[in-house]
Amino acid sequence: MAFEDLRRRLTGRVLVPGDEGFEQTARPWALAVSQPVAAVVDAANADDVAAVVSYARRAGIAVAAQPTGHGAAGGLDEAILLRTGQLSKVDVHVERRAARVGAGVNWGQLQAIAGEHGLTGLAGSNPAVGITGYTLGGGFGWFARKYGWASDAVRALDIVDADGVRRTVSADNDPELFWGLRGGGGDFAVVTGLEFDLFPVPALYGGRLVWPGARTREVFDAFQEITAVAPDELSLWFFRVQFPEAPAMVGVDTAFLGGAEEGRELLARLDALGGAVQDTRTVLSPADIGAITAEPTDPAPALSRAEVLTDVGDAVLKTLLDDPVAPLVNIQIRHLGGALSRARQDGGARGPIAEPYLAYLLGLGLPHLADAVRARFAEAAEALGAHTATHKPFTFLAPGESADAAFDDERTVSRLRSLKRARDPQAVIRSNYPVLG
Repeated sequence: MAFEDLRRRLTGRVLVPGDEGFEQTARPWALAVSQPVAAVVDAANADDVAAVVSYARRAGIAVAAQPTGHGAAGGLDEAILLRTGQLSKVDVHVERRAARVGAGVNWGQLQAIAGEHGLTGLAGSNPAVGITGYTLGGGFGWFARKYGWASDAVRALDIVDADGVRRTVSADNDPELFWGLRGGGGDFAVVTGLEFDLFPVPALYGGRLVWPGARTREVFDAFQEITAVAPDELSLWFFRVQFPEAPAMVGVDTAFLGGAEEGRELLARLDALGGAVQDTRTVLSPADIGAITAEPTDPAPALSRAEVLTDVGDAVLKTLLDDPVAPLVNIQIRHLGGALSRARQDGGARGPIAEPYLAYLLGLGLPHLADAVRARFAEAAEALGAHTATHKPFTFLAPGESADAAFDDERTVSRLRSLKRARDPQAVIRSNYPVLG
């Protein structure tokens, strides 16, 4: 299929296998994921997006929108991959505490502008992650315990529906689609822009503390004691890390919506351990939150697995604390709770999450490591099985999992499936994790 008719309709580029730049443009952020798509469209504007969806509907081809390629799960054989990175406009309305952004904007771009005004979006830990996909999947980061899911902060979404029609969706003009797009993933429309609340940050303190791996148990004990009584303004993520040919280390990443003095008081239990080999805690701007974990911002052959933990009993501690990190590179336990556990009456499909912690395992999908990493994921999932929930955040799903795994209520899954059948019966639009399998 040459896509010549589509080329004539667009301002942006259409690339097919064999074209210069196709391989690079088609690849996802997680390089271990395969995306053998039929074509890649680099949309120049929202009208291009509408033209692509209209074309695909007539041709019987699926369209998968990926602004940055984070969260890619494969399964896009013969689809049109829609890149929306050029939809990059950012408007921050200080008086209304709101932002309106194009689908190609990442969190780093928004935070740099909002931070100048003492405001923040509900950003994740990596500034390179796109706002749109993160938010459609719920999205939780450093400020979620205080303010909830990023999807709950959405006021309106600019979309192209499955008929190729551009429109704006809100609680007033299409409450059912508005509900589904806030936490149910991107399976119902292509989002070209969104408007959401910003939140005040009068002060922000945080950073990373690291110890030698031999201190793992005592660091975790301190982490658990702090999280048991932590105010919603405080978020802590425990981690174990071991890179190839390097010693194992253990640490805690933290962010506190408050001043340095109060932050240090809340974290005094960690300081009492002594012997930290790294301490980056300092006063931060909302634009600096990516520095806390310093995650890679360039594409990498990463493999991951996440589980929501119902408890941290002996079996959990053995698997996550005592077993070697290798062949993984990172084992992380994130504190949940706070606003994440409280239902919002006007909330979207995401809903609350009652469990206290989330475990996140990360490995490298390099040819000589991938099999061992996947085997470790399977072993950990089996060992943790009785101590894990039947659901996990949408943005923590991994290739091979289904959208159903993001929800603990079958009524939510049924409602999302009904929405998909009603709004996109030809399955023109395909998210990373389709609600119909």
